[in-house]
Amino acid sequence: MATAVTRGVTEARARIFGHILNPTGQRSPHKLLRKKLIGEKVAEWYPHDIMKDDPLIMARREQERLSKLEMLKRRGKGPPKKGQGKQAAKRKKN
Repeated sequence: MATAVTRGVTEARARIFGHILNPTGQRSPHKLLRKKLIGEKVAEWYPHDIMKDDPLIMARREQERLSKLEMLKRRGKGPPKKGQGKQAAKRKKN
């Protein structure tokens, strides 16, 4: 009888205070899910990057990239044409 009374008291206490009743003692993700999510706080911490939104800055970056690539190609240091890289050379040997 005493166990039934204590069980009833614990159930009532869980309902009143909004606790999760776990009589078997199994692990539960409730403790983790109860916490506030911090993703938005972390996102607010970092300032907004205007570089990605401004088309003039992006165009200038693309122009710099293309000019650098042009210089490398003139010196023979540019990327190989498709099918002439390291992997293609290995396949041709086999």
